[in-house]
Amino acid sequence: MKRTRHLAMIAHDMGLIFEFLGIVSLLPFLILAIFGEWDLLLPMATAPFVFLAIGFLISHIPHEDIEPSLSATLSAVALSWLAIAFVGALPFVFGLGMSYTDAVFEAMAGWTGTAFSMIPSLDQTPDTLLFWRSFMQWVGGIGVIVFGISLRTKTRVSLFRMYRTEGREDALVSATTSSSRRLWMIYLVLTFGFTGLVMLTGIPLWDSLNLVMTTIATGGFTLHDTGLAYYNNAALEAILIPVMIAGSIPFKVFLFLYHGKVMGIFRDQTVRILLLIAAIGAALISLDLYIFSDLSPLSAVRQGTFTAVSGLTTCGLQNTSLHHWATVPLAILAMMVFIGGAMGSTAGGIKVNRLALVFEGVKWWFRRFFVSSRVLVPLRVAGKTLSVERSNLAVSKNLLVIVIYVLTIFLATILALHLYITSFRLDEVLFEIVSALSNSGLSVGFIGPESPLSMKWLFITLMWLGRIEIAPVLIIAMGIFREIRDDLAKDVSETR
Repeated sequence: MKRTRHLAMIAHDMGLIFEFLGIVSLLPFLILAIFGEWDLLLPMATAPFVFLAIGFLISHIPHEDIEPSLSATLSAVALSWLAIAFVGALPFVFGLGMSYTDAVFEAMAGWTGTAFSMIPSLDQTPDTLLFWRSFMQWVGGIGVIVFGISLRTKTRVSLFRMYRTEGREDALVSATTSSSRRLWMIYLVLTFGFTGLVMLTGIPLWDSLNLVMTTIATGGFTLHDTGLAYYNNAALEAILIPVMIAGSIPFKVFLFLYHGKVMGIFRDQTVRILLLIAAIGAALISLDLYIFSDLSPLSAVRQGTFTAVSGLTTCGLQNTSLHHWATVPLAILAMMVFIGGAMGSTAGGIKVNRLALVFEGVKWWFRRFFVSSRVLVPLRVAGKTLSVERSNLAVSKNLLVIVIYVLTIFLATILALHLYITSFRLDEVLFEIVSALSNSGLSVGFIGPESPLSMKWLFITLMWLGRIEIAPVLIIAMGIFREIRDDLAKDVSETR
């Protein structure tokens, strides 16, 4: 009974978010009118209609204004992300004639900010549907739950709990609706500002807007079959590097810009760590490309730097074919994709915050071995000293997440090798799995429209798991297992 009350509370809030998604899904109709693609009128209407219908139904479920349990919130958010992908797939089914599996793959890649695509030819795809892809990544990048927070006239605990379980442990600056609205304003300003910069490189407004929308969201969708290589523009790649970095650092840091404190961004420890990893990774990959590939020093630096930043920010943009890379630079790139950006950003991966905390925690554990048990060795995180209990909990919790990610990658790789007999090397298959779970989309070409149905659903699942950071699905599975166990125990007791 208590669980039902909690789910009713969450359903009401998710219903409001679905209704808002239905309203904002009408924006592509403006693009439809501009390009005169009137044959897409009904296909594009399917998504907003279903969003509004679902939202109306579940938002009117009777509920009490209570704080929902964490397990119920995790489950609801995880299932909502699935529902959003299933609905977002409809325009591709009715507008392009794609199979529902391919359409769900495309939508899941869109909402989760992953650059994989199932569309056979982007150059022949209507502009309205191309914008729908970009729009999904742009909205999904900052998170659909932030919509719900910014729409409210009053703060709700349940909405902020959903935000934190949306794969974003880093909370908003303050638990207020105004903070969320400021973040959206900053997101808009960054999008339009970077669009103007990209246009300075000679890229048309249409291409610039779509590129920036997907890049600031660290999504990586492009408008052409050859991706970024279509433009062959070094200046464009140079400008997109700070756009990718902007999308991968915590959005709360941009509130320094809001208050005119530009240098405050670079004083943030997470930003400094991310920039350091990006610089080291770019240098190593560029050097390895020069050593192991037949590339000039300038080409190696251009490819290595851009791809390293794209990998760390989990953006998915690439200016070269990774299939031709040697194993060493590909392995370094896979590690950067696995790490990902920062908590509270649009990036995926395990997050640099978590890696930094675990690194400090491991050092803290070892320091305790060399002192008396009576001596208290403090653990400092983000300038704060934690108690021993909180330190153990924080380190163990974040280390557990990393272990779960590694186990998921291992199991998914074994499953992929059984499902799909391919000529791709083991390191390439492993790289593609890491890219999917980290919501990157950097690809060696392993997954595509010609892949088996089972592989497509495996990658859909991986993208979904990566976006919600796996834990909610484990809680759902544990809940189902417990229900089955309790039912079996009840049946056994009744038969005695």
